[in-house]
Amino acid sequence: MAADDEGVMLSAIDHYAYCPRRCALIHVEQVWDENVFTLQGAALHERADEGFTTFEAGKRIERALPLWSEELGLIGKADTVEFLADGSVRPVEYKRGARAARAQDDLQLCAQALCLEEMLGVPVTTGAIFYHASRRTREVVFDDKLRAATREAIAQVRDLLRTGRIPPPVNDARCRDCSLLHACQPQALAAAAGLDEDELFTPPSDEEMEE
Repeated sequence: MAADDEGVMLSAIDHYAYCPRRCALIHVEQVWDENVFTLQGAALHERADEGFTTFEAGKRIERALPLWSEELGLIGKADTVEFLADGSVRPVEYKRGARAARAQDDLQLCAQALCLEEMLGVPVTTGAIFYHASRRTREVVFDDKLRAATREAIAQVRDLLRTGRIPPPVNDARCRDCSLLHACQPQALAAAAGLDEDELFTPPSDEEMEE
């Protein structure tokens, strides 16, 4: 990672995979708002965020473990990382909803695995996601396809942060439970300012800023 290249937050990968506009509003515009779902998620992560070590059934469990990758330019932390007796390592994420295969969850977890591999010098082949609503765990295998998709998502997030471009809204079922629903109203802004989509979602150039 170049010295002047800001690291990509691991959480940004989840945000981008769910909705690129949400990712941009949070990580470019620094917009954040709470709703019942984000508050439930924050409460769920409270224990994991305390950052302590426990030993259970022959494995060491590290909570709120800082993660980074110089190669991929990633920074963040894992909810928990399990260090098993056989020497294997497994990241575990906690999610608010019911057990389901969600691409954004898998990408974020795989990004954690890539960080752990670089940090520890050991292969990380599987991880797990614990879903609080159903009290069930889903195993995630970090195969070549998922690793490639994760690297591509990281590159897309970095490009989004570099350009500062705010993607247009998706206006679909994803919006219903989004905590940024009320902040994400581009049509009204465009009508009031008389801007077309390209003008609305693309930041001004350096030359325009100097005028």
